[in-house]
Amino acid sequence: MAGLRNARPHDARHTAATLLLEQGVDIRVVQEILGHASLAVTKRYTHVTSKLAEDAATRMGQALWA
Repeated sequence: MAGLRNARPHDARHTAATLLLEQGVDIRVVQEILGHASLAVTKRYTHVTSKLAEDAATRMGQALWA
C-alpha cells in the first residue's frame, strides 16, 4: 500500500480525541465521549498538534493586543 500503515481501533481513539480538541471541544467532554474515568487518561490520548499550538498563540495575541 502506498505509504499507509496498519491501524488499530486504539489508534482511532487517539485520533478522535485529538481531532475533538482541534475542533474546540472541552477536554472534559472528550473524556466523557471516550468513557475515561480519569482526566489524566484522556490527556494521554490527546496530542498537541501544530494547529492547537497556533490557535493558542493567536488567542494569546488577541488577548494581549486586541
